[in-house]
Amino acid sequence: MTSIYDFSVNNIQGKSVSLSEYKDKVILIVNTASACGFTPQYKGLQALYDKYGPEKFVILGFPCNQFGDQESGSESEISSFCELNYGVNFPLFEKVEVNGPEAHPLYEYLKSEAKGILGSKGIKWNFTKFLIDSQGKVLARFASTTKPEALEKEINSLLG
Repeated sequence: MTSIYDFSVNNIQGKSVSLSEYKDKVILIVNTASACGFTPQYKGLQALYDKYGPEKFVILGFPCNQFGDQESGSESEISSFCELNYGVNFPLFEKVEVNGPEAHPLYEYLKSEAKGILGSKGIKWNFTKFLIDSQGKVLARFASTTKPEALEKEINSLLG
């Protein structure tokens, strides 16, 4: 695999989506959860998407239940929660695992391209963010504690 465009994922409705559909866009990939202390970041993520998307920028949300059972709902429950509570209209995908033997291949690729603190590969918690340029290259990983609005400078510079 040479870029994220080589991967396909299922959207939250279960339809296969090739990430090549997002070619020429700056992408922010986030593992999300509905019952996490960082869940209010949905508001900041949606604000970024409202400001910069969807023509040249997109956020891809991947619900994950690997951290403290904080995303135990079904895909339809997750979708409804995000829309009703945070007005989320950026693309959401089926629940994935981001660590361990069942980790989605996309996340294995993201972790190998942008390692965490001290070179670690594992995702530490919900709302870890990966920034990808418009050529599909993974540029950076940001911790759960990094608020979406803190990424605005990097996003702006990539959008030129």
